[in-house]
Amino acid sequence: MQPTETTAASPTRAHLIKVGLELMRKHGYGATGLQEILHSAGVPKGSFYHHFSSKEEFAAAVLELYGTLNAEHCHAVLGNTRQAPLKRLRRYFEDLIRMAGQSSATPGCLVGNLSLEVAAVSPLLQGRLSSGFARWQSDVSAVLREAIEKGDLPRSSKPEPLAGFVLNSWEGALLRSQADKSDAPLKDFLHFVFNDLLAK
Repeated sequence: MQPTETTAASPTRAHLIKVGLELMRKHGYGATGLQEILHSAGVPKGSFYHHFSSKEEFAAAVLELYGTLNAEHCHAVLGNTRQAPLKRLRRYFEDLIRMAGQSSATPGCLVGNLSLEVAAVSPLLQGRLSSGFARWQSDVSAVLREAIEKGDLPRSSKPEPLAGFVLNSWEGALLRSQADKSDAPLKDFLHFVFNDLLAK
């Protein structure tokens, strides 16, 4: 089923998605069962299937919400033009360490975790994950492009692939942080990206 305009604006649908985001961030896709979602949301099974034809479609909506929240954070921090672009970018990743590092309530990144878990088996979710990364990369690329224009990075820098490399490095550091139960890889990421890679 494709949600209609009415169901898309439904408070019950929005509540289910919010609950699903919390559960999937904590437990992942496979370990988050429908009964757990229904129990946590306090809604009957019929309400779920009124808005979503499958758990896969539900997860796509969860990813959409996660991407929207990430975009809002990006625009709030990276769009603050009163700060130099690279300072804004560093502050953004410092925020992410607080939000996704080991001292946070729910360590890790939903997009990264689901990429490992479902991208190979769900074309729908793979497409959503890929487009989410692309939008994220575009936001970072815009800041890098501004840094180049202001002379904070060499003119030879290529902002789009550079932004992709920075995000790929972040996701790798976050994965290692999860394995080690330590923020050391995230601090190393900050140090080498901003003291070496993005140094003029």
